[in-house]
Amino acid sequence: MKLFIDTADLKEIREAKALGVLDGVTTNPSLVAKAGRSHDELIKEICELVPGPVSAEAVCSSAEDFIKEGQRLAKIAPNIVVKLPTTEDGLKACKALSDQGIKVNMTLIFQPVQAILCAKAGATFVSPFVGRLDDVGEDGMAMVENTMDIFNNYGFKTEVLVASVRSPTHVVRAGLCGAHICTIPFNVIGQLLKHPLTDAGNARFIADFAKIPKGK
Repeated sequence: MKLFIDTADLKEIREAKALGVLDGVTTNPSLVAKAGRSHDELIKEICELVPGPVSAEAVCSSAEDFIKEGQRLAKIAPNIVVKLPTTEDGLKACKALSDQGIKVNMTLIFQPVQAILCAKAGATFVSPFVGRLDDVGEDGMAMVENTMDIFNNYGFKTEVLVASVRSPTHVVRAGLCGAHICTIPFNVIGQLLKHPLTDAGNARFIADFAKIPKGK
């Protein structure tokens, strides 16, 4: 399973990259706004830092505008993936951009049928939002499991990118059902590495090592 980081914070991206586990980055307008930088300038810097896919979101109100903005974003760097909402206009733009060889990440997916439509329209990635489904009393990962079953039934090439990840449990369940990618906030990446028994065991080894007589 590939791991992306869901952020526009360059420090977080550098730290995740240093761990040796980073395969890509997803951003959105809210994350870019927090960085306080020019959108295109920041996205270009992220693309230079991370060789894998970097999702940059188009914010428009019509299919025609989504297509134009997608074409513009794709010129920023060769590893750009244009992020579009799963709406009627977004789906039309997905088809048009995919036909032009531009990679598309269809976002805000909350049911398997939406993912099916996006896959048929040529999306490179579909992004089910599991945490937001959990927030309204649904099982977000169950939706991902159903989507993976359907995609495997029909051999769709589109990859399932699990988004709105809130905990290590989401990551484990994504791996168990064969999801292709998880995009994870920086704090959750840290949680994946932590276990109290690991910390306790490491502290014990350090303490015991200090007791070993030192030779001349």
